[in-house]
Amino acid sequence: MSFGKMTDRLTILKTVRSIDDEGFENSHTKVVARIRCYHEGRHGSLRWANLAAFSTATDRFVFRRIPNLAMDTDFIFDCNGQRFKPLSVENVRGRGMYIEALAERVIPTDG
Repeated sequence: MSFGKMTDRLTILKTVRSIDDEGFENSHTKVVARIRCYHEGRHGSLRWANLAAFSTATDRFVFRRIPNLAMDTDFIFDCNGQRFKPLSVENVRGRGMYIEALAERVIPTDG
């Protein structure tokens, strides 16, 4: 993956739960990192056909590994004003340079 293809901005968020002075639990999102990424939506390519096991995945993100940050599916991605929940996070080719994440778009509900 060349750096020139990483044209989208990705904000990695983490939900943090805290307890206030009166014992109530509050949750808010904390920005972990703001990085550049390669963002690909789901379409009829051979790559997406091979990922049939992840039928709910709508988007694919590839970005450089962030040192001292263990990526997992507990994070939330914010890209171009849309939120995504990662379904799988993998080390690309086992080299420790890039991370590939398949994610599902989170659609907020009214109510």
